[in-house]
Amino acid sequence: MASLTEVSIMTRKIIRYSIYFVIFIFVARILFKAGKNIFLKIFPPAEPPATVTFGKLPTLPFPEKEKIGNISLTLETADGNLPVLPTQAKVFFMPKQSSHLLSLDIAKQNAQSLGFLPEGEAMNETLYKFISKNSFATLQMDIVTGAFSISYNLKADPSPVERKPQSPEILAAFARSYLSSADLLPDDLTGSTQNEFLKIEGENIVTALSLSDSDFVKIHFFRKNYEELPTVTNEPKKGNVWFMLSGSQEQERKIIAGEYHYFPVDESQNSTYPLKTAQEAWSALISGNAYIASYGQNKEGDSVKIRKVYLAYYDPGKAINFFQPVIVFEGDKDFVAYIPAVISDYYGE
Repeated sequence: MASLTEVSIMTRKIIRYSIYFVIFIFVARILFKAGKNIFLKIFPPAEPPATVTFGKLPTLPFPEKEKIGNISLTLETADGNLPVLPTQAKVFFMPKQSSHLLSLDIAKQNAQSLGFLPEGEAMNETLYKFISKNSFATLQMDIVTGAFSISYNLKADPSPVERKPQSPEILAAFARSYLSSADLLPDDLTGSTQNEFLKIEGENIVTALSLSDSDFVKIHFFRKNYEELPTVTNEPKKGNVWFMLSGSQEQERKIIAGEYHYFPVDESQNSTYPLKTAQEAWSALISGNAYIASYGQNKEGDSVKIRKVYLAYYDPGKAINFFQPVIVFEGDKDFVAYIPAVISDYYGE
């Protein structure tokens, strides 16, 4: 029969070796994961081929813009190189909106929810004008797409400029609430915002230096990120949905101007497409085959250093069939250019 001393020694050994075993398993697990990650980095698994379910895509509808002449471009990113971009990305379906028997009724309901009288005046087959109930604001709405614009007659009623506007954060929250009250704030219109400070100078509205110097704040709303990629518009700092707001305490006198050009994306219907490399996009850019979204403060003959290259989704603010990626080039003095990211073979004539 074992003595108490022998039992004690054996117990300590069991505990000691159990601890060693646990440590071994822990270290082995860490080493296995590290080894696996290194192996996959050196020998990555083959990416499945792009599905290209939608067939050939329509070319992206970049607007016509006046060119300012020759500008030389040089690459000066943080590491001096072009990034390695993904080899494929999703393209999302955008359902087409069409006229139906209830289009006008829905437009009247939306106009009323936005604070306008529902008895609209037809400007043409699809465009209707609505008058504010209690102010000098006018709403023009496309009854098919739901796109609308708001304008306020400050000459008839200058009272909205009697008070300085609140902070951009407060005004952005007001605009979101305003859209939400008419059920016009979709889930993906929840990305970043940009703001501009504006003031009245003579007969014009011009840029103000600060909030304290401004008469209005213009808030631009952007879509959320898709596939962890940002969304860009025709003009990089301007959203397809924006409102210019005053400091008036009366809701019907707060919105001085606004544009709402939102077209839904169906995230459930998507397909992957092969993408250009950053080098191919760079070659297209320096060959003059890019959409220059912003020349910024650059002028003819300037040399622009490209500082940043990345993938994004392009939101043109008009009805199109597919939400597609672009390769973005950002340079000095607010220079921005876009190249369609999908390889040329998958664009139609």
